[in-house]
Amino acid sequence: MRRFLPDKTTGRPAVRALWRALPAALLLAAVLFLCAGCHGSRGLPEFAVPEAADESRTFELTFWAKNDTNKSQTAIYQKAIEEFEALYPNVHVNLRLYTDYGKIYNDVITNIATNTTPNICITYPDHIATYRTGTNVVAPLDGLLADERYGLGGSQLRFEGAGKDGIRPEFLSECYLDGQLFAVPFMRSTEACYINQDFVEALGYEVPDVLTWDFIWEVAEAAAERDADGVYRLNGQKVMFPFIYKSTDNMMIQMLRQLDAGYSTADGEIRIFNDTTRRLLKEIAGHVKARAFSTFSITGYPANFLNAGQCVFAVDSTAGSTWMGSDAPLLDISEDKLVRFRTAVRPVPQADPEHPQMISQGPSICLFNKADPQEVLWSWLFTQYLLSNSVQTAYAETEGYVPVTVPAREDPQYLDYLSRAGEDNNEHYSVKIEATQLLLDHTADTFVTPVYNGSASLRDAAGQMIENVTKSVRRQETVDDAYLDKLFSDVTALYRLDSHGGVSAGGKADLGPLPRTAVLLLAALALAWAGIGCWYLHEKRREKRGA
Repeated sequence: MRRFLPDKTTGRPAVRALWRALPAALLLAAVLFLCAGCHGSRGLPEFAVPEAADESRTFELTFWAKNDTNKSQTAIYQKAIEEFEALYPNVHVNLRLYTDYGKIYNDVITNIATNTTPNICITYPDHIATYRTGTNVVAPLDGLLADERYGLGGSQLRFEGAGKDGIRPEFLSECYLDGQLFAVPFMRSTEACYINQDFVEALGYEVPDVLTWDFIWEVAEAAAERDADGVYRLNGQKVMFPFIYKSTDNMMIQMLRQLDAGYSTADGEIRIFNDTTRRLLKEIAGHVKARAFSTFSITGYPANFLNAGQCVFAVDSTAGSTWMGSDAPLLDISEDKLVRFRTAVRPVPQADPEHPQMISQGPSICLFNKADPQEVLWSWLFTQYLLSNSVQTAYAETEGYVPVTVPAREDPQYLDYLSRAGEDNNEHYSVKIEATQLLLDHTADTFVTPVYNGSASLRDAAGQMIENVTKSVRRQETVDDAYLDKLFSDVTALYRLDSHGGVSAGGKADLGPLPRTAVLLLAALALAWAGIGCWYLHEKRREKRGA
């Protein structure tokens, strides 16, 4: 076995030299990792619109989009790409489909560190706000939008675009961050309340044109009555969730908006932890205790319970309308569990039915800045093609979305589609078109939440409070002021809402998850310091023994 040669000065093994070299080696490794991790994450030059689109070169563009299992939507994306490439043969668009917007967000965050972001991405403005924490990562669109050659209705377009001022301002407003445009809307939806009308009438009520929260709670509690054997009187089953809300973050946000209560300001000042929020959570707790209310994350998908005759009111997106009702084309329960009923579609419950307010939601499109501004310009042209009538109309017909452009909403093909509600239970499924018409009729009553870096965390926190209260009541815990004090504190810590300013004071909210390279870098630095600490303790022990 090989032995270390003795140190001629101390007689100790030469391993001592290795101990001395360890801190330097670890620090060097951390520095090298820092350089590697930061490679590609340096800020890009600020984007400027090129003089002209360069057609002498070939461009490969990457387009990230979300799709669940709707093959019709995938076909629309593919058709749009084929048509665009036929117009511009020097451009090739590579489609990558995701099943979840959260996965798109995580991949973008990871790829920002290495400058490998896609060119075009369907995402949400809350997410874009976090993408922008990198220098010039997201391309601003103001110059492109207004450009006489390549902007909306530009003279150099080879297709009929949306035209100047062609995007509905209610939808475009969400895409401005810090006064600049960083996205354009792609599709828009809102929430709707899908109702078992037969159940409501069996309880002695009529479905009003505009629901109020008082009406919902009263009917839901009536539907929660059971006999001595635990069977619900309304449906004759042992399962009944009278009111299920799919997105509790939207629920809280809309309730606060309708009551003119605080949520947050445009610059990130958090105001959600207020007396109105306390009152609402206590009221919700009371209805949970009466077995009148539950949520998607606790109970399950609202449509499945509605269609099985185990729910009276199911709130979900208008884009989820194809799952709702006895004849839903995307019915997700077995035939033997299906209960036939008349489905009514209404706006979400309101505090003031004379002045309804409902959230506007739906995906937007952002472009990522590149070293070559030509890539951004060609990406913008493809984005505009996604706003053309043929794409907007076709995509809107797949679910309860509405087009974001004025020309598409006025297109004869789209108007014909709307007029044929109920002709069949697929393309013209009546519930889907009623949900679509709901948003068309109430576009002016929609609102968007403030968008800033960390606004996605606040949105999650809003829903988490309802979820926690619902779970606590089901566990027979008491929801009082002491409980809510702790809830506010716990949610603030969980979503790091005070990490850049006070909860009720100014300051930005959470910056979102760290990129993977940043996490690894911090781990490497921690390892380096741990090595230094070990070396220091070793030397101290050696000196003590020598003394």
